[in-house]
Amino acid sequence: MKINKGLISILAVILGLFTGSLLMIAMGHSPIEGFIYLFQGGLKSVERIGNTIATATPLILTGLSVTFAFRTGLFNIGAAGQMLFGAFCATGVGLTVNAPRPILLILMIAAGITGGALVAIIPGILKAKFNVHEVVSTIMMNWTAYWFVYYMIPTYFKGEYDTESKPLSAFATLNMEWLTDLFKGSYINLGIILAIISIIIVGFILNKTTLGYELKAVGLNRDAAEYAGISVNKNIVISMMISGSLAGLAGVVEYAGNANIMQIGVLPPQGFDGIAVSLLGANTPIGVLFAALFFGLLYTGSGFMSAMTDIPPEIADTIMATIIYFAATSIVIERIMNKIKLKKKQKKLMMPVNGEEIEREGR
Repeated sequence: MKINKGLISILAVILGLFTGSLLMIAMGHSPIEGFIYLFQGGLKSVERIGNTIATATPLILTGLSVTFAFRTGLFNIGAAGQMLFGAFCATGVGLTVNAPRPILLILMIAAGITGGALVAIIPGILKAKFNVHEVVSTIMMNWTAYWFVYYMIPTYFKGEYDTESKPLSAFATLNMEWLTDLFKGSYINLGIILAIISIIIVGFILNKTTLGYELKAVGLNRDAAEYAGISVNKNIVISMMISGSLAGLAGVVEYAGNANIMQIGVLPPQGFDGIAVSLLGANTPIGVLFAALFFGLLYTGSGFMSAMTDIPPEIADTIMATIIYFAATSIVIERIMNKIKLKKKQKKLMMPVNGEEIEREGR
């Protein structure tokens, strides 16, 4: 019995909002007022809508990164490190290369994608050759990327402070005047276009190509895939590279679009939030888009809600955590429903004869 995962996600959102309401009531606040300001904070004006989209854009890409790995049987928990290293590569190009703007931006995007793929290929090879679990190796690569950037930024790209890089010039960012004007001064940028293109490409690869078929076959059953002549090891490495490249692109969007500097001493939270986005989006590209936009709305609106009321912004974090919790229970719900269905089927195979129940035995 299959449970509609879209319905599970909607139910998770409803339960998360309900939990947030209970918390607001317990703290002596009106949940109606709280939610009005929460959603106004992200949707009240064209500018705020643009900011919501901009906030959601890196989440779309990290969500796609995790989703792609999930769909191919891998758990990429290293999107944060891949994102950070991709951002570092793009920033390095933006600060050192002198080229016309279109070429410079293409080089930065390519550098970010390549950087993310390079960080991800190592766990892929370890998984393929030595069966090292990707959760362990990707976590280790997170910190490898963290300390590498921690050393390189102040050594070669030091900005005004030791903890940040030189700022990228407007010439080397994804910000476009026509987009800023369209959204009335918002910090939305070309990243959203890159994210939409990525959604289309990922959906096409997974559903319309031989590579996507092979990747999903490996994810479903590696032994059967190998028996069918599919190169399991090669596809594991390819899957991790594609997943990492998406996370690297998220780093470009965040640090050369939403911001123009890199700060050391922190892993980008979008890398970890991408796991939640993928989960709420039911591990589908289009689901990731809507889940990321919803999370972007909560992030953008929580500050406005806190400013207009006494409700702490952590309420939004609690809502997101609850949503993730309920979305994660979809597997449990499916198992419970399967057990109920099995019991009903067993009862149908039993019939009363002379006051006793005996098996029909198919007759």
